[in-house]
Amino acid sequence: MTHADGPATAAARPETAWPLENLLFSAALVARRMPWADLPARTLGLDALTLDGLTDRLMAHLRSGRDGRPVRLRTPFGTFLVPPTRADAQSLLARADGAGALGTPSGLAADGRRYGLSPHVVPAGAWEVPAQGAGALGTLVAEHLPAATGARREDGTLDRDRWQAGMQRLSRHVVLGAEAAEDTLLSEMVSAAAAAAGGRAYEGRAAALRRRMAPYLADPEPGCLAGRMAAGDRGGPELHPAVAHALALVSAATGVPALKALPLLGADADASGTRADAAGIAPSAGEAIDRAADRALDRALEQHPVLTAVVYPVRAPFGAQGLVIGAGEEILYDPALLGRRVEGERTDPAWALCGNPSGCAVAGFAVRVGREVVRAVAGAVPPVVPPARFAVDCPPGTAGSRAGAVAVAAPLSAYGARGRAGAERLDRHAEALCACAADTGWNGSEAGERFRTVLLAHADRCARAAADVRSAARWLAD
Repeated sequence: MTHADGPATAAARPETAWPLENLLFSAALVARRMPWADLPARTLGLDALTLDGLTDRLMAHLRSGRDGRPVRLRTPFGTFLVPPTRADAQSLLARADGAGALGTPSGLAADGRRYGLSPHVVPAGAWEVPAQGAGALGTLVAEHLPAATGARREDGTLDRDRWQAGMQRLSRHVVLGAEAAEDTLLSEMVSAAAAAAGGRAYEGRAAALRRRMAPYLADPEPGCLAGRMAAGDRGGPELHPAVAHALALVSAATGVPALKALPLLGADADASGTRADAAGIAPSAGEAIDRAADRALDRALEQHPVLTAVVYPVRAPFGAQGLVIGAGEEILYDPALLGRRVEGERTDPAWALCGNPSGCAVAGFAVRVGREVVRAVAGAVPPVVPPARFAVDCPPGTAGSRAGAVAVAAPLSAYGARGRAGAERLDRHAEALCACAADTGWNGSEAGERFRTVLLAHADRCARAAADVRSAARWLAD
């Protein structure tokens, strides 16, 4: 239960955790770098002994008797005020932001490294993020999606780097127009400026980014997001950083979260995608796909938020939850530590994409673009989840072990093209074997002639296999 805000007194300060509580909380933070540590417990189904289970029990202990108030915890990564639940954290941060008490937030990596976040900027004057027409947005997605889904590995899985490149191209088109779509350096400069936020290098990088965006903002396309922003606040000094923030968030939402949403698409499509609404009307097949796609992206943002942990420095004292939070404190918001979102609880996309605790309308727009991407994939080429692949940083039984391992079913004509490419590789292999067999080094001995015979037999099998594959490719293409 969250303690109601009231008149704070100088004596009411956040409680400092006990040494053992500090030790256990620090262990929970550090253990993220060792995903294999709780593999035996997960293998045996001992959920209470897994990292998530132990963290849940620790946070339940910290909540007990503190009435929703934050507790000061000392860790190897710094001393933080940690609210006990998500609701408490969001209430505390919104209160601090409303009082103007927060400094520039930073992300906290699993190894304790601090990194910059895209600064939340809102242009001056009457302004709001426009709702881009679904038809126009769908057309842009359809234009850029083939480049992201067309390039597959040999097993049909999507290439993460190609996906990211395609989604960044889409994001530049949506935010700044067609002329900016191929400007790959622009996305790199947005990332570089965001990483430097709060540091000495930020002003220089922000100025370089402003110069890079200037040609696109001089006369922006009316249909792009920047054009609509400029129409509401033309010439405002905050337009450049606001557009940069929009580009950063749209690129983030359509990148990893959208890719990780694809394996989740079919999880509950049959169970809830065709469920009738309050009026008793069952959705059409297209509506069911759209609903499943929207839920999949929401789950991906919940399970794999772009902002995993954010540190908010307190620059001025403020009162909240019956306490006085002094300047110099740092508030840690880490959804993974605070437990899963309660079923039915409304989540503002700002908490997954943007560090602004009072909400971010641009984040809502970015989520809409991400949903449109997932909808387009679901409606055109149904995703398929291949067998899990394990890596050192993604052990079995974790959500990351299948992250990015999503195959997209291609039309038969596409398999025909892949078949022709495979036949050409077999032909080249047969030619290489024949060339090896023709080497004069095999002459002069019985063993050499035997090896030559084996090589020629392999070459013949490759040539016959190439002919069979080519025949099947022609059938698939037709």
